[in-house]
Amino acid sequence: MSASNPVDVIILMGSDSDWDAMVKCHDLLNDLQITHDVQVASAHRTPERVMEIVSGAPARGVKLFICAAGMAAHLGGVVAAHAHCPVIGVPMKGGMMDGLDALLSTVQMPPGVPVATVGVGSSGAKNAAVLSGQIIGLTDEAVAQRVADWKADQAKGVAAKNEKLQAKL
Repeated sequence: MSASNPVDVIILMGSDSDWDAMVKCHDLLNDLQITHDVQVASAHRTPERVMEIVSGAPARGVKLFICAAGMAAHLGGVVAAHAHCPVIGVPMKGGMMDGLDALLSTVQMPPGVPVATVGVGSSGAKNAAVLSGQIIGLTDEAVAQRVADWKADQAKGVAAKNEKLQAKL
């Protein structure tokens, strides 16, 4: 998607290596029919590019950012410091503590610069998409219904797995 088209969400990754996990977010946003863009920009290596993306977000109608980063994981905080919309941080695995360092860097923000933080890796990426749908759904009934339907399907899947297990017992 072009970096100038209107979108509801921007997924910003500190590295293309984050894509293996963040594809789960991308796929679920597609399933929920939430328009989004995916970009790679580093808080440390390309700070000007990050600022360009953040400053251009209001003109694109962006409602929130999802920022994925590992190790020092400053991307979500840098975006939150400059954006006037919610930021969801997805810590990535890797680094010295296999994602714990990224989790702590993402969640421990100073007062006034919140980054809503989900779990590490692909499960966190999926939760970021659900949380995005819930946030957008506050003002968009169609998105809210799609999120509710998705959650109902998840519950049906669990019930089916239980039935299958019970049949084996």
